[in-house]
Amino acid sequence: MSNARPEPGLRSQYVEFMPIQTRWMDNDVYGHVNNVVYYSYFDTVVNLYLINPGGLDFHNAPIVGIMAETMCRYYRSIAYPEAIDAGLRVGKLGKSSVRYEVGLFGVDEQQARAEGHLVHVFVDRASNTPVPIPAGIRTALERLVVA
Repeated sequence: MSNARPEPGLRSQYVEFMPIQTRWMDNDVYGHVNNVVYYSYFDTVVNLYLINPGGLDFHNAPIVGIMAETMCRYYRSIAYPEAIDAGLRVGKLGKSSVRYEVGLFGVDEQQARAEGHLVHVFVDRASNTPVPIPAGIRTALERLVVA
């Protein structure tokens, strides 16, 4: 088994892109975006996609996605006031769960500065039990599936 670090992913490997503007408060004392903020970027991209085009009404929907797993691999720092292009794709789409994969790129850069994944399990809001992904969300997610 190799312990070699994976190479950064490429822009061409992602399906959907959304801009994110870094904020002054994102930087830490070392002068770059703090590691925990990357997860906020990931969550923002995923939830924006679930809302539009997925149609999620996060205030009232009877079915919501609950985070089951997250991971981030950092390749090169990002710092305020840089803008970010966040790439989104779906690595696995199950009956009640989805693995989103996110790449953060500098504007016009081809290699990701950071990549990660998030796994949502869709649950009934009242009972917190897994249920099938709602049809509108599933249709939106199917457009992001990569081999």
